[in-house]
Amino acid sequence: MRTEYDALGERQLADNCYFGIQTQRAKENFSISNTTIADIKYFVTSIIVIKKAAAIANHEIGVLEKNLCTAICQAADEMLIDFDSQKFPLDIYQGGGGTSANMNVNEVLANRANEILSGSKGYDMVHPNTHVNMGQSTNDVIPAAMKITLYQTLGGLEHQLQQFVSDLAVKEQEFKNVVKIARTCFQDALPITLGQQFSGYRSAFERMVVDVKAMRKICLELPLGATAVGTEFGTVTGYKEAVYRALQDVTKLPFTVEHNLFDGLQNADFWMKTSAVNKAIALNLNKLASDLRIMSSGPRAGLSEISIPAVQPGSSIMPGKVNPVIPEMVMQVYFRVLGNDLSISRACEGELDLNVWESLILNCITESCHLLSNCLPLFSEKCIKGIVPNREKCRRDAENSLALSTVIATLFDYQTASRIAQQADRENKNIKQVVIENKLLSEVDANKYLDPLVMTDPSKFGPLFSSKQVARHG
Repeated sequence: MRTEYDALGERQLADNCYFGIQTQRAKENFSISNTTIADIKYFVTSIIVIKKAAAIANHEIGVLEKNLCTAICQAADEMLIDFDSQKFPLDIYQGGGGTSANMNVNEVLANRANEILSGSKGYDMVHPNTHVNMGQSTNDVIPAAMKITLYQTLGGLEHQLQQFVSDLAVKEQEFKNVVKIARTCFQDALPITLGQQFSGYRSAFERMVVDVKAMRKICLELPLGATAVGTEFGTVTGYKEAVYRALQDVTKLPFTVEHNLFDGLQNADFWMKTSAVNKAIALNLNKLASDLRIMSSGPRAGLSEISIPAVQPGSSIMPGKVNPVIPEMVMQVYFRVLGNDLSISRACEGELDLNVWESLILNCITESCHLLSNCLPLFSEKCIKGIVPNREKCRRDAENSLALSTVIATLFDYQTASRIAQQADRENKNIKQVVIENKLLSEVDANKYLDPLVMTDPSKFGPLFSSKQVARHG
């Protein structure tokens, strides 16, 4: 055992333990969720990278001795190469704006650096506050580490979105000639192709890729160097420039300082904007999943326009029943992201010169990112790629829709079209049959003008309807 001291007293810690007294206290105080800071992918390693960059910068400007800098950097490299989550046991739910997380890393690096220099743990040569935390404050380290974390997390989401867009584009092309009836207000509307419908989904997710890229770019602007309140007090002249040079060298990423460090510490609207992007992605996934559930409803008493892959039995009592379980999983991800967004919105309110709710923000926003990153490939592999259209059913519904009376309104007038639609509905016939019976169009012209597939393509119906006088006087 070894004894460590802080402002509140002393504690005994096992000698093989790398964290120190402040981490031990926080471990006891905040044990609530069973989710640790080490469970938040990239978070602890982002703090470690900042500590390494700070040590390099402080040595460069002459305030940290070379042997101490070398030991801290070696300790940091060891942690980055062989990350041990047991060294970082703190619950992600913690008060104090992340002070405990910052000190956890400071203590682990200090103890290991002392081991490197002296062969034993302790702070005789490297102190967690004096040396590892030199030129820093929890208040600038934690939001900076959060942005570095999110930059990497959003990178994974961006990759999955791009692949999802590609998968949708494949189906869009595959379905380009599958004509079906569109529906507005759940009622029959004009014909559309299934490919056109999927082009809408694809386009929405292309837009999401653009939004994620934009948020990642903002993640490269850090408040590091602000120290406690934005005044930079606690740093030495030249530190801010040196720490960003070091950080760029260590990460190979173009991190820069935020233009207003007071803003960087006080305000959290960036996290709300990022959460809004997550929410928009989840919303579009929910819309697509919901549409697939509706279009695949049946198989004998629903729309049954498409079939989605059967991945498991759907009932414990009804043999042969198959449920749209993958779309239903996707929709629940949306619900969770909505809940996270609400938590983030409240946590971003903050007060005065620091937002102290950052641990909750980080937990919620990274969970949403990871849920979406995991959801996208599952949705694609287990559902999207295996969708099969019921071509005959789709075409039959399109041909029988009363919405085809829109053609008659275009060729003649609205009143004539309304009369034809009412007769077709009353006599349970399609528009083409009634038009021919009423001698409004010849059978040849009826087949030409009332072809649902033609109605989906401006390059086809444009030239055709520009010569509609032929039909009107035929």
